Amino acid sequence: MSNEKGIHPYDDPEKVDTRAPDADAIVLSQVEEEGLKRGSIGTGLFLGLGGAIATGGPLGALLGYLIIGALVCAVQFAVGETSALLPITGSFVRHAEIFVDPALGFAMGWTMVYGNWLSVPGEISAICVMFAYWTDVTPVTWCLVFIFLTAVVALAPVGVFGEIEFFCAILKILLFVGLIIFGLCTNLGGVPGVERVGFRYWKHPGPFVENIATGAWGRFLGFWSTLISAVFSFSGMESVAMAAAETRNPRVAIPRAVKRVFARVTIFYLLSVLIVGMLVASDDPRLQGYADTAAQSPFVIAASKANIQAIPHIVNAVVITSAWSSGNQALLSGSRVLFGLAVKRQAPRIFLTTNRWGVPWVAVCTNILFSFLSFMTLSDKAINVFYWFVNLVGCGVLISWSVILLNHLRLRMAMRRAGISRHEMPWSNSWTPYASAFGLFFCVILLLTNGYTTFTKGNWDTSTFITAYLDIGLIIFITIVWKVLKRTKYVRISQIPLQTIFEDVHRKPLNDEPEKPSKGWIRLISWLWD
Repeated sequence: MSNEKGIHPYDDPEKVDTRAPDADAIVLSQVEEEGLKRGSIGTGLFLGLGGAIATGGPLGALLGYLIIGALVCAVQFAVGETSALLPITGSFVRHAEIFVDPALGFAMGWTMVYGNWLSVPGEISAICVMFAYWTDVTPVTWCLVFIFLTAVVALAPVGVFGEIEFFCAILKILLFVGLIIFGLCTNLGGVPGVERVGFRYWKHPGPFVENIATGAWGRFLGFWSTLISAVFSFSGMESVAMAAAETRNPRVAIPRAVKRVFARVTIFYLLSVLIVGMLVASDDPRLQGYADTAAQSPFVIAASKANIQAIPHIVNAVVITSAWSSGNQALLSGSRVLFGLAVKRQAPRIFLTTNRWGVPWVAVCTNILFSFLSFMTLSDKAINVFYWFVNLVGCGVLISWSVILLNHLRLRMAMRRAGISRHEMPWSNSWTPYASAFGLFFCVILLLTNGYTTFTKGNWDTSTFITAYLDIGLIIFITIVWKVLKRTKYVRISQIPLQTIFEDVHRKPLNDEPEKPSKGWIRLISWLWD
Protein backbone atom coordinates (compact mmCIF):
# COMPACT_ATOMS: atom_id res chain seq x y z
CA MET A 1 0.00 0.00 0.00
CA SER A 2 3.00 2.31 0.05
CA ASN A 3 5.11 3.54 -2.82
CA GLU A 4 8.75 2.72 -3.40
CA LYS A 5 9.90 5.38 -0.94
CA GLY A 6 7.64 4.03 1.76
CA ILE A 7 5.41 7.10 1.80
CA HIS A 8 1.70 6.58 1.41
CA PRO A 9 0.13 8.78 -1.26
CA TYR A 10 -2.20 10.31 1.36
CA ASP A 11 0.80 11.51 3.34
CA ASP A 12 2.01 13.69 0.50
CA PRO A 13 -0.62 16.05 -0.95
CA GLU A 14 1.37 16.43 -4.16
CA LYS A 15 1.08 12.70 -4.86
CA VAL A 16 -2.70 12.57 -4.76
CA ASP A 17 -4.33 12.32 -8.17
CA THR A 18 -7.94 13.48 -7.94
CA ARG A 19 -8.69 12.62 -11.55
CA ALA A 20 -8.68 8.84 -11.32
CA PRO A 21 -8.47 6.27 -8.51
CA ASP A 22 -4.91 5.72 -7.29
CA ALA A 23 -4.11 1.99 -7.41
CA ASP A 24 -2.22 2.29 -4.13
CA ALA A 25 -4.92 4.38 -2.52
CA ILE A 26 -7.88 2.10 -3.04
CA VAL A 27 -6.97 -0.52 -0.49
CA LEU A 28 -7.25 0.01 3.25
CA SER A 29 -4.90 2.93 3.74
CA GLN A 30 -2.24 3.36 6.35
CA VAL A 31 -4.13 6.39 7.60
CA GLU A 32 -7.15 4.22 8.29
CA GLU A 33 -5.20 1.31 9.74
CA GLU A 34 -3.18 3.40 12.17
CA GLY A 35 -5.59 6.27 12.78
CA LEU A 36 -8.82 4.32 13.23
CA LYS A 37 -9.15 1.51 15.75
CA ARG A 38 -11.23 -1.56 14.98
CA GLY A 39 -13.55 -2.19 17.38
CA SER A 40 -31.63 0.24 12.32
CA ILE A 41 -34.73 -0.66 13.13
CA GLY A 42 -35.86 2.89 13.71
CA THR A 43 -38.82 4.75 15.12
CA GLY A 44 -40.68 4.57 11.84
CA LEU A 45 -41.53 0.91 12.27
CA PHE A 46 -42.95 1.48 15.76
CA LEU A 47 -45.02 4.52 14.90
CA GLY A 48 -45.29 4.72 11.12
CA LEU A 49 -46.89 1.40 10.22
CA GLY A 50 -50.33 2.82 10.90
CA GLY A 51 -49.85 5.41 8.16
CA ALA A 52 -48.91 2.66 5.68
CA ILE A 53 -52.08 0.74 6.56
CA ALA A 54 -54.20 3.88 6.21
CA THR A 55 -52.69 4.70 2.81
CA GLY A 56 -52.47 1.29 1.17
CA GLY A 57 -54.65 -1.03 3.21
CA PRO A 58 -53.44 -4.18 5.02
CA LEU A 59 -52.55 -6.12 1.87
CA GLY A 60 -51.20 -3.08 0.05
CA ALA A 61 -48.91 -2.27 2.99
CA LEU A 62 -47.78 -5.90 3.31
CA LEU A 63 -46.92 -6.11 -0.39
CA GLY A 64 -45.16 -2.74 -0.24
CA TYR A 65 -42.96 -3.75 2.68
CA LEU A 66 -42.34 -7.16 1.11
CA ILE A 67 -41.06 -5.61 -2.13
CA ILE A 68 -38.93 -2.98 -0.39
CA GLY A 69 -37.67 -5.67 2.00
CA ALA A 70 -36.47 -7.66 -1.02
CA LEU A 71 -34.84 -4.50 -2.40
CA VAL A 72 -33.11 -3.89 0.94
CA CYS A 73 -31.74 -7.43 0.93
CA ALA A 74 -30.36 -6.89 -2.58
CA VAL A 75 -28.69 -3.66 -1.41
CA GLN A 76 -27.31 -5.31 1.70
CA PHE A 77 -25.79 -8.23 -0.17
CA ALA A 78 -24.31 -5.84 -2.73
CA VAL A 79 -22.65 -3.64 -0.12
CA GLY A 80 -21.60 -6.74 1.82
CA GLU A 81 -19.76 -8.30 -1.11
CA THR A 82 -18.12 -5.04 -2.13
CA SER A 83 -17.14 -4.00 1.41
CA ALA A 84 -15.81 -7.44 2.33
CA LEU A 85 -13.52 -7.19 -0.70
CA LEU A 86 -12.64 -3.55 -0.08
CA PRO A 87 -13.21 -2.68 3.62
CA ILE A 88 -12.53 1.04 3.69
CA THR A 89 -14.12 3.68 5.87
CA GLY A 90 -16.80 5.49 3.93
CA SER A 91 -17.89 2.24 2.27
CA PHE A 92 -19.92 2.80 -0.89
CA VAL A 93 -19.08 6.52 -1.00
CA ARG A 94 -15.42 5.73 -1.67
CA HIS A 95 -16.28 2.65 -3.68
CA ALA A 96 -18.05 4.98 -6.13
CA GLU A 97 -14.82 6.82 -6.93
CA ILE A 98 -13.04 3.52 -7.59
CA PHE A 99 -15.70 1.79 -9.65
CA VAL A 100 -17.53 4.71 -11.31
CA ASP A 101 -16.03 8.21 -11.10
CA PRO A 102 -14.20 10.16 -8.37
CA ALA A 103 -16.65 13.02 -8.93
CA LEU A 104 -19.58 10.74 -7.99
CA GLY A 105 -17.79 9.69 -4.82
CA PHE A 106 -17.24 13.33 -3.92
CA ALA A 107 -20.90 14.24 -4.53
CA MET A 108 -22.20 11.24 -2.59
CA GLY A 109 -19.79 11.90 0.26
CA TRP A 110 -20.79 15.50 0.84
CA THR A 111 -24.47 14.78 0.35
CA MET A 112 -24.26 12.07 3.01
CA VAL A 113 -22.31 14.35 5.34
CA TYR A 114 -24.96 17.02 4.92
CA GLY A 115 -27.74 14.51 5.44
CA ASN A 116 -26.18 13.14 8.61
CA TRP A 117 -25.53 16.63 9.94
CA LEU A 118 -29.29 17.13 9.86
CA SER A 119 -30.29 13.60 10.90
CA VAL A 120 -28.78 13.90 14.38
CA PRO A 121 -30.74 17.04 15.40
CA GLY A 122 -33.79 15.51 13.75
CA GLU A 123 -33.59 12.45 16.01
CA ILE A 124 -32.95 14.60 19.07
CA SER A 125 -36.01 16.67 18.21
CA ALA A 126 -38.05 13.47 17.98
CA ILE A 127 -36.83 12.48 21.45
CA CYS A 128 -38.06 15.81 22.84
CA VAL A 129 -41.51 15.14 21.37
CA MET A 130 -41.54 11.68 22.94
CA PHE A 131 -40.73 13.05 26.39
CA ALA A 132 -43.59 15.52 26.02
CA TYR A 133 -45.87 12.47 26.19
CA TRP A 134 -44.82 12.07 29.84
CA THR A 135 -43.76 15.43 31.22
CA ASP A 136 -44.05 19.18 30.81
CA VAL A 137 -40.31 19.71 31.44
CA THR A 138 -38.96 22.18 28.90
CA PRO A 139 -37.66 20.48 25.71
CA VAL A 140 -34.45 22.50 26.09
CA THR A 141 -33.45 20.16 28.91
CA TRP A 142 -33.90 17.01 26.82
CA CYS A 143 -32.08 18.58 23.88
CA LEU A 144 -29.04 19.34 26.05
CA VAL A 145 -29.09 15.95 27.76
CA PHE A 146 -29.16 13.95 24.55
CA ILE A 147 -26.68 16.18 22.73
CA PHE A 148 -24.29 15.49 25.61
CA LEU A 149 -24.99 11.73 25.64
CA THR A 150 -24.60 11.48 21.88
CA ALA A 151 -21.31 13.38 22.04
CA VAL A 152 -19.95 11.09 24.76
CA VAL A 153 -20.77 7.97 22.75
CA ALA A 154 -19.32 9.44 19.54
CA LEU A 155 -16.00 10.41 21.15
CA ALA A 156 -15.58 7.14 23.03
CA PRO A 157 -13.97 4.02 21.51
CA VAL A 158 -16.13 2.56 18.76
CA GLY A 159 -16.74 -0.47 20.99
CA VAL A 160 -18.86 1.73 23.28
CA PHE A 161 -21.08 2.57 20.33
CA GLY A 162 -21.36 -1.14 19.60
CA GLU A 163 -22.34 -1.99 23.17
CA ILE A 164 -25.01 0.72 23.28
CA GLU A 165 -26.34 -0.38 19.90
CA PHE A 166 -26.54 -3.92 21.20
CA PHE A 167 -28.42 -2.78 24.32
CA CYS A 168 -30.86 -0.76 22.23
CA ALA A 169 -31.23 -3.73 19.92
CA ILE A 170 -32.16 -5.97 22.84
CA LEU A 171 -34.88 -3.51 23.88
CA LYS A 172 -36.21 -3.34 20.34
CA ILE A 173 -36.20 -7.11 19.96
CA LEU A 174 -37.99 -7.60 23.26
CA LEU A 175 -40.56 -4.95 22.37
CA PHE A 176 -41.15 -6.42 18.95
CA VAL A 177 -41.55 -9.92 20.28
CA GLY A 178 -43.87 -8.65 23.02
CA LEU A 179 -45.97 -6.56 20.64
CA ILE A 180 -46.22 -9.36 18.09
CA ILE A 181 -47.38 -11.81 20.77
CA PHE A 182 -49.77 -9.19 22.16
CA GLY A 183 -51.08 -8.46 18.68
CA LEU A 184 -51.73 -12.12 17.95
CA CYS A 185 -53.42 -12.68 21.32
CA THR A 186 -55.60 -9.60 20.88
CA ASN A 187 -56.50 -10.41 17.32
CA LEU A 188 -57.37 -14.03 18.04
CA GLY A 189 -59.55 -13.23 21.05
CA GLY A 190 -57.06 -14.19 23.72
CA VAL A 191 -57.54 -10.99 25.74
CA PRO A 192 -60.62 -10.89 28.04
CA GLY A 193 -63.20 -8.40 26.87
CA VAL A 194 -61.79 -8.12 23.35
CA GLU A 195 -63.57 -9.98 20.57
CA ARG A 196 -61.75 -12.05 18.00
CA VAL A 197 -61.01 -10.05 14.85
CA GLY A 198 -58.99 -12.37 12.61
CA PHE A 199 -58.84 -11.04 9.05
CA ARG A 200 -62.07 -9.06 9.40
CA TYR A 201 -60.45 -5.80 8.37
CA TRP A 202 -59.11 -7.43 5.21
CA LYS A 203 -62.72 -7.92 4.14
CA HIS A 204 -64.05 -4.59 5.38
CA PRO A 205 -62.86 -1.87 4.70
CA GLY A 206 -60.86 -4.18 2.38
CA PRO A 207 -57.31 -5.29 1.54
CA PHE A 208 -56.49 -2.11 -0.41
CA VAL A 209 -57.25 1.59 0.02
CA GLU A 210 -57.96 3.98 -2.81
CA ASN A 211 -55.57 6.93 -2.96
CA ILE A 212 -56.09 10.06 -5.11
CA ALA A 213 -58.01 8.15 -7.78
CA THR A 214 -60.80 5.59 -7.61
CA GLY A 215 -61.14 1.99 -8.70
CA ALA A 216 -58.19 -0.23 -9.57
CA TRP A 217 -55.96 2.75 -10.39
CA GLY A 218 -56.67 4.35 -7.02
CA ARG A 219 -55.89 1.09 -5.20
CA PHE A 220 -52.63 0.79 -7.14
CA LEU A 221 -51.63 4.35 -6.18
CA GLY A 222 -52.36 3.52 -2.55
CA PHE A 223 -50.10 0.49 -2.80
CA TRP A 224 -47.38 2.53 -4.54
CA SER A 225 -47.46 5.11 -1.75
CA THR A 226 -46.62 2.38 0.76
CA LEU A 227 -43.51 1.59 -1.28
CA ILE A 228 -42.29 5.15 -0.84
CA SER A 229 -43.01 5.19 2.91
CA ALA A 230 -41.44 1.75 3.37
CA VAL A 231 -38.17 3.01 1.88
CA PHE A 232 -37.76 5.49 4.73
CA SER A 233 -38.64 2.85 7.33
CA PHE A 234 -35.67 0.82 6.06
CA SER A 235 -33.30 3.77 5.75
CA GLY A 236 -29.98 3.49 7.57
CA MET A 237 -29.45 -0.21 6.92
CA GLU A 238 -26.96 0.65 4.19
CA SER A 239 -24.59 2.08 6.83
CA VAL A 240 -23.60 -1.40 8.04
CA ALA A 241 -20.14 -1.03 6.45
CA MET A 242 -19.54 2.71 6.99
CA ALA A 243 -16.91 2.09 9.68
CA ALA A 244 -15.38 -0.94 7.95
CA ALA A 245 -11.84 0.12 8.78
CA GLU A 246 -12.71 0.11 12.49
CA THR A 247 -14.45 -3.26 12.44
CA ARG A 248 -12.71 -6.35 13.73
CA ASN A 249 -12.32 -8.86 10.89
CA PRO A 250 -14.37 -6.81 8.39
CA ARG A 251 -14.12 -9.49 5.71
CA VAL A 252 -15.85 -11.85 8.12
CA ALA A 253 -17.97 -9.49 10.24
CA ILE A 254 -19.56 -7.48 7.41
CA PRO A 255 -20.99 -10.49 5.51
CA ARG A 256 -22.26 -11.93 8.78
CA ALA A 257 -24.02 -8.68 9.64
CA VAL A 258 -25.49 -8.42 6.15
CA LYS A 259 -26.97 -11.92 6.29
CA ARG A 260 -28.68 -11.11 9.57
CA VAL A 261 -30.48 -8.20 7.95
CA PHE A 262 -32.52 -10.73 6.00
CA ALA A 263 -33.69 -12.35 9.26
CA ARG A 264 -34.57 -8.98 10.79
CA VAL A 265 -36.54 -7.89 7.73
CA THR A 266 -38.48 -11.13 7.63
CA ILE A 267 -39.20 -11.50 11.33
CA PHE A 268 -39.77 -7.92 12.40
CA TYR A 269 -40.87 -5.80 9.48
CA LEU A 270 -43.06 -8.19 7.53
CA LEU A 271 -44.59 -9.90 10.56
CA SER A 272 -45.29 -6.52 12.15
CA VAL A 273 -47.03 -5.22 9.02
CA LEU A 274 -49.14 -8.38 8.81
CA ILE A 275 -50.26 -8.16 12.45
CA VAL A 276 -50.92 -4.40 12.35
CA GLY A 277 -53.13 -4.95 9.31
CA MET A 278 -55.14 -7.42 11.37
CA LEU A 279 -55.31 -5.24 14.49
CA VAL A 280 -56.53 -1.90 13.16
CA ALA A 281 -58.92 -0.99 10.34
CA SER A 282 -57.40 1.10 7.58
CA ASP A 283 -60.16 3.71 7.99
CA ASP A 284 -59.58 4.14 11.73
CA PRO A 285 -59.37 7.94 12.23
CA ARG A 286 -56.62 7.50 14.84
CA LEU A 287 -54.24 6.41 12.07
CA GLN A 288 -54.51 9.76 10.32
CA GLY A 289 -51.92 12.51 10.72
CA TYR A 290 -48.31 12.30 11.73
CA ALA A 291 -46.99 9.62 14.03
CA ASP A 292 -45.37 12.01 16.49
CA THR A 293 -46.05 10.14 19.72
CA ALA A 294 -46.80 6.65 20.96
CA ALA A 295 -50.51 7.48 20.78
CA GLN A 296 -50.42 7.02 16.99
CA SER A 297 -48.86 3.55 17.19
CA PRO A 298 -51.32 0.90 15.92
CA PHE A 299 -50.20 -1.34 18.79
CA VAL A 300 -51.22 1.37 21.24
CA ILE A 301 -54.56 1.73 19.48
CA ALA A 302 -55.10 -1.99 19.89
CA ALA A 303 -54.05 -1.79 23.55
CA SER A 304 -56.67 0.90 24.19
CA LYS A 305 -59.35 -1.57 23.13
CA ALA A 306 -58.05 -4.04 25.71
CA ASN A 307 -57.74 -1.26 28.34
CA ILE A 308 -54.03 -2.02 28.88
CA GLN A 309 -52.50 1.20 30.18
CA ALA A 310 -48.81 0.23 30.27
CA ILE A 311 -48.23 -0.41 26.56
CA PRO A 312 -48.18 3.27 25.44
CA HIS A 313 -45.49 4.02 28.04
CA ILE A 314 -43.42 0.99 27.07
CA VAL A 315 -43.63 1.86 23.38
CA ASN A 316 -42.72 5.48 24.10
CA ALA A 317 -39.68 4.47 26.16
CA VAL A 318 -38.30 2.10 23.54
CA VAL A 319 -38.96 4.60 20.76
CA ILE A 320 -36.82 7.11 22.66
CA THR A 321 -33.93 4.63 22.82
CA SER A 322 -34.50 3.84 19.14
CA ALA A 323 -34.33 7.52 18.17
CA TRP A 324 -31.15 7.96 20.21
CA SER A 325 -29.70 4.87 18.54
CA SER A 326 -30.53 6.32 15.11
CA GLY A 327 -28.85 9.58 16.09
CA ASN A 328 -25.73 7.72 17.18
CA GLN A 329 -25.67 5.84 13.88
CA ALA A 330 -26.06 9.06 11.89
CA LEU A 331 -23.21 10.69 13.78
CA LEU A 332 -20.95 7.66 13.29
CA SER A 333 -21.79 7.49 9.58
CA GLY A 334 -21.40 11.23 9.00
CA SER A 335 -18.06 11.50 10.79
CA ARG A 336 -16.60 8.46 9.00
CA VAL A 337 -17.68 9.70 5.59
CA LEU A 338 -16.12 13.06 6.42
CA PHE A 339 -12.94 11.26 7.47
CA GLY A 340 -12.99 9.32 4.20
CA LEU A 341 -13.35 12.56 2.23
CA ALA A 342 -10.40 14.02 4.08
CA VAL A 343 -8.34 10.94 3.25
CA LYS A 344 -8.92 11.71 -0.43
CA ARG A 345 -8.27 15.44 0.11
CA GLN A 346 -11.90 16.21 -0.68
CA ALA A 347 -12.30 17.75 2.78
CA PRO A 348 -9.85 19.67 5.02
CA ARG A 349 -7.01 17.50 6.38
CA ILE A 350 -7.91 18.46 9.94
CA PHE A 351 -10.73 15.93 9.79
CA LEU A 352 -8.08 13.19 9.78
CA THR A 353 -7.17 14.01 13.39
CA THR A 354 -7.95 11.13 15.74
CA ASN A 355 -7.85 10.74 19.51
CA ARG A 356 -6.05 8.01 21.45
CA TRP A 357 -8.92 5.60 20.76
CA GLY A 358 -8.65 6.15 17.02
CA VAL A 359 -11.87 8.17 16.81
CA PRO A 360 -11.75 11.05 14.26
CA TRP A 361 -12.70 13.56 16.92
CA VAL A 362 -12.60 16.70 14.77
CA ALA A 363 -15.07 15.15 12.33
CA VAL A 364 -17.20 13.97 15.25
CA CYS A 365 -17.20 17.40 16.94
CA THR A 366 -18.23 19.04 13.68
CA ASN A 367 -21.24 16.72 13.54
CA ILE A 368 -22.01 17.44 17.20
CA LEU A 369 -22.11 21.18 16.51
CA PHE A 370 -24.93 20.59 14.06
CA SER A 371 -26.84 18.79 16.82
CA PHE A 372 -27.67 22.19 18.26
CA LEU A 373 -29.93 22.77 15.25
CA SER A 374 -32.43 20.73 17.27
CA PHE A 375 -33.17 23.96 19.17
CA MET A 376 -34.75 25.30 15.97
CA THR A 377 -37.66 22.95 16.58
CA LEU A 378 -38.49 24.87 19.75
CA SER A 379 -39.50 27.89 17.68
CA ASP A 380 -42.72 27.93 15.68
CA LYS A 381 -41.04 30.06 13.02
CA ALA A 382 -37.76 28.15 12.80
CA ILE A 383 -39.20 24.63 12.84
CA ASN A 384 -40.55 24.93 9.30
CA VAL A 385 -37.14 26.01 8.03
CA PHE A 386 -35.46 23.18 9.90
CA TYR A 387 -37.68 20.46 8.46
CA TRP A 388 -37.44 22.01 5.00
CA PHE A 389 -33.66 21.52 5.17
CA VAL A 390 -34.16 17.95 6.40
CA ASN A 391 -36.58 17.18 3.58
CA LEU A 392 -34.11 18.37 0.95
CA VAL A 393 -32.23 15.09 1.34
CA GLY A 394 -35.37 13.01 1.65
CA CYS A 395 -34.70 10.87 -1.42
CA GLY A 396 -31.03 10.47 -0.52
CA VAL A 397 -31.81 6.95 0.71
CA LEU A 398 -32.78 5.79 -2.77
CA ILE A 399 -29.76 7.54 -4.31
CA SER A 400 -27.45 5.79 -1.83
CA TRP A 401 -29.02 2.42 -2.62
CA SER A 402 -28.64 3.10 -6.34
CA VAL A 403 -24.95 3.90 -5.97
CA ILE A 404 -24.37 0.76 -3.87
CA LEU A 405 -25.99 -1.42 -6.53
CA LEU A 406 -24.13 0.35 -9.34
CA ASN A 407 -20.79 -0.15 -7.55
CA HIS A 408 -21.49 -3.85 -7.13
CA LEU A 409 -22.57 -4.34 -10.75
CA ARG A 410 -19.47 -2.63 -12.10
CA LEU A 411 -17.22 -4.66 -9.80
CA ARG A 412 -18.73 -7.94 -10.97
CA MET A 413 -18.63 -6.80 -14.62
CA ALA A 414 -14.93 -5.98 -14.28
CA MET A 415 -14.25 -9.37 -12.68
CA ARG A 416 -16.09 -11.17 -15.45
CA ARG A 417 -14.14 -9.23 -18.11
CA ALA A 418 -10.84 -10.02 -16.37
CA GLY A 419 -11.73 -13.70 -15.97
CA ILE A 420 -11.65 -13.55 -12.16
CA SER A 421 -13.93 -16.04 -10.46
CA ARG A 422 -16.30 -14.80 -7.78
CA HIS A 423 -14.78 -17.46 -5.53
CA GLU A 424 -11.70 -15.24 -5.30
CA MET A 425 -13.79 -12.75 -3.32
CA PRO A 426 -13.87 -13.03 0.50
CA TRP A 427 -17.65 -13.46 0.22
CA SER A 428 -19.89 -13.80 -2.81
CA ASN A 429 -23.16 -15.27 -4.10
CA SER A 430 -24.06 -16.43 -7.60
CA TRP A 431 -27.39 -14.59 -7.73
CA THR A 432 -26.37 -11.14 -6.47
CA PRO A 433 -25.56 -9.60 -9.91
CA TYR A 434 -29.14 -10.31 -11.01
CA ALA A 435 -30.53 -8.94 -7.74
CA SER A 436 -28.40 -5.80 -8.08
CA ALA A 437 -29.55 -5.22 -11.68
CA PHE A 438 -33.21 -5.55 -10.72
CA GLY A 439 -32.69 -3.45 -7.59
CA LEU A 440 -30.99 -0.63 -9.49
CA PHE A 441 -33.81 -0.53 -12.06
CA PHE A 442 -36.43 -0.45 -9.31
CA CYS A 443 -34.58 2.26 -7.34
CA VAL A 444 -34.55 4.49 -10.42
CA ILE A 445 -38.30 3.95 -10.91
CA LEU A 446 -38.95 4.85 -7.27
CA LEU A 447 -36.74 7.94 -7.55
CA LEU A 448 -38.66 9.18 -10.57
CA THR A 449 -42.07 8.50 -9.00
CA ASN A 450 -41.19 9.62 -5.47
CA GLY A 451 -43.26 12.78 -5.82
CA TYR A 452 -45.94 11.45 -8.15
CA THR A 453 -48.76 13.02 -6.12
CA THR A 454 -47.68 16.50 -7.24
CA PHE A 455 -48.42 15.60 -10.86
CA THR A 456 -51.98 14.49 -10.23
CA LYS A 457 -54.85 16.88 -10.88
CA GLY A 458 -55.34 19.46 -8.14
CA ASN A 459 -52.48 18.15 -5.97
CA TRP A 460 -49.54 20.28 -7.05
CA ASP A 461 -47.41 21.28 -4.08
CA THR A 462 -44.11 23.08 -4.58
CA SER A 463 -42.55 21.97 -1.29
CA THR A 464 -43.43 18.33 -2.00
CA PHE A 465 -41.90 18.57 -5.46
CA ILE A 466 -38.69 20.09 -4.07
CA THR A 467 -38.52 17.46 -1.33
CA ALA A 468 -38.93 14.65 -3.84
CA TYR A 469 -36.56 15.75 -6.58
CA LEU A 470 -34.10 18.43 -5.47
CA ASP A 471 -31.66 15.88 -4.09
CA ILE A 472 -31.37 14.28 -7.53
CA GLY A 473 -30.45 17.63 -9.05
CA LEU A 474 -28.08 18.33 -6.17
CA ILE A 475 -26.14 15.11 -6.76
CA ILE A 476 -25.90 15.76 -10.49
CA PHE A 477 -24.83 19.38 -9.96
CA ILE A 478 -22.08 18.57 -7.42
CA THR A 479 -20.79 15.74 -9.59
CA ILE A 480 -20.53 17.96 -12.66
CA VAL A 481 -18.89 20.85 -10.75
CA TRP A 482 -16.24 18.58 -9.18
CA LYS A 483 -15.66 16.85 -12.50
CA VAL A 484 -15.06 20.17 -14.25
CA LEU A 485 -12.89 21.62 -11.48
CA LYS A 486 -10.75 18.53 -10.92
CA ARG A 487 -11.03 17.01 -14.39
CA THR A 488 -11.91 13.64 -12.99
CA LYS A 489 -12.11 10.72 -15.37
CA TYR A 490 -14.93 8.23 -15.71
CA VAL A 491 -13.54 4.84 -14.72
CA ARG A 492 -13.89 2.36 -17.55
CA ILE A 493 -14.56 -1.27 -16.71
CA SER A 494 -11.08 -2.17 -17.98
CA GLN A 495 -9.51 0.49 -15.72
CA ILE A 496 -10.89 -0.81 -12.42
CA PRO A 497 -7.71 -1.84 -10.54
CA LEU A 498 -8.73 -5.41 -9.68
CA GLN A 499 -5.13 -6.60 -9.45
CA THR A 500 -4.31 -4.20 -6.64
CA ILE A 501 -7.56 -5.03 -4.82
CA PHE A 502 -7.08 -8.79 -4.93
CA GLU A 503 -3.39 -8.56 -4.09
CA ASP A 504 -4.41 -6.82 -0.89
CA VAL A 505 -6.97 -9.56 -0.16
CA HIS A 506 -4.36 -12.30 -0.57
CA ARG A 507 -1.68 -10.40 1.32
CA LYS A 508 -3.83 -9.43 4.27
CA PRO A 509 -7.19 -11.19 4.65
CA LEU A 510 -7.88 -9.23 7.87
CA ASN A 511 -9.29 -12.26 9.67
CA ASP A 512 -6.35 -13.08 11.89
CA GLU A 513 -8.12 -12.13 15.13
CA PRO A 514 -10.10 -15.02 16.62
CA GLU A 515 -13.80 -14.44 17.13
CA LYS A 516 -15.18 -14.78 20.65
CA PRO A 517 -18.49 -16.62 20.52
CA SER A 518 -21.34 -15.29 22.64
CA LYS A 519 -22.13 -17.27 25.77
CA GLY A 520 -25.17 -17.77 27.96
CA TRP A 521 -28.58 -16.30 27.28
CA ILE A 522 -27.13 -13.61 25.02
CA ARG A 523 -26.66 -16.26 22.34
CA LEU A 524 -30.45 -16.35 21.91
CA ILE A 525 -30.42 -12.95 20.23
CA SER A 526 -26.76 -12.35 19.28
CA TRP A 527 -27.18 -14.50 16.17
CA LEU A 528 -29.72 -11.94 15.02
CA TRP A 529 -28.12 -8.63 15.99
CA ASP A 530 -24.36 -8.90 16.55
